[in-house]
Amino acid sequence: MSNPVRVGVLGCGRVSQRYLEVFRDELADEAQVVACADPVADRARRFADALGAAVVDGIDGLAAAKPDLVCVLTESGNHARHTLALIERGLNVVVEKPVALRPDDALAMRDAAAARGLICAVVKQNRYNPAMRFLRGAVDEGRLGRIVLAGVRVHWCRTQAYYDDPWHGRWSMDGGVLAQQAIHHLDALQWIAGPVEAVCAHGRAVLNRLEAEDTAVAAVRFASGAMGTIEATTSARPRDVEASLHVVGESALAKIGGIALNRIETWEPVEPRPGDAEVPAHHSQEVPSGYGLGHGPYLRGVMDTLRAGRTDVPVGVDEGMTSLRLLHALYASMEEGGWVSLADAPVSRRLGL
Repeated sequence: MSNPVRVGVLGCGRVSQRYLEVFRDELADEAQVVACADPVADRARRFADALGAAVVDGIDGLAAAKPDLVCVLTESGNHARHTLALIERGLNVVVEKPVALRPDDALAMRDAAAARGLICAVVKQNRYNPAMRFLRGAVDEGRLGRIVLAGVRVHWCRTQAYYDDPWHGRWSMDGGVLAQQAIHHLDALQWIAGPVEAVCAHGRAVLNRLEAEDTAVAAVRFASGAMGTIEATTSARPRDVEASLHVVGESALAKIGGIALNRIETWEPVEPRPGDAEVPAHHSQEVPSGYGLGHGPYLRGVMDTLRAGRTDVPVGVDEGMTSLRLLHALYASMEEGGWVSLADAPVSRRLGL
């Protein structure tokens, strides 16, 4: 492409490695990373050298580089502050999950971007997995019929070293497994099975030492009348084992498994059609890690929106807040010790404070 999108990157920590791979291997003809910033100089230098970018000093340095789009890859508790600062400088933003830790902050991000005619996109890369795309299409087509039961399972491994840094597992900056790892799957659950009406949750730190939870379970009641479950832990040992979504419908059974919602493990419709037997093979993919392979297609969609002069990105703040609101309901349920209705707009007394 003769006129690639100029990209800035704020934060060169753990998830930035996935972005490095995407911009180097998948989007090299469409995007050019021109600048990156991180308070840890060595981290910034390694990222910049891999992509031929400049290391700059924080948000002001990124603004001076005049990128078309900035990827915010900083700590969850800093997403709102950093995103608002970039928007104030007239920059379009893509922010990693979660959009923010507090709903009010997310709304402020949305409104600030809208007031300036800027993009504020939220990363939900699993929506771009072929398996997830297939199942969403099947739901839209009515092939599952009425959904009876839906649930997600996240059995991942994070050792104590992961929680010994200054922010992971802290209420003010991160939350626990639900906020950091399973936020993807909270999004997937509602994207496939519809909005959640109420939850009853329990969580605690089982193997790891952290302020928040490394293991959580919840019962779910959907607005449709379907029931569901959420099960998430970072205490799986010795590796990431599973990140899955299962659905029981009146007209079909479905399960997406693998370690990143990447593989169709069950597709059994009551009334099969030609091609149904090949669905697992055609709509599954192998992935190298729990990040999956959806970041590239998602970022391409955001850049296409930007080139078209529009702001209606594939996943904006309002859509990103569906999982944030569910997250707060789950934490509020833990804090109150019972069922919580999402219609009451519950907000955790700990997350993000």
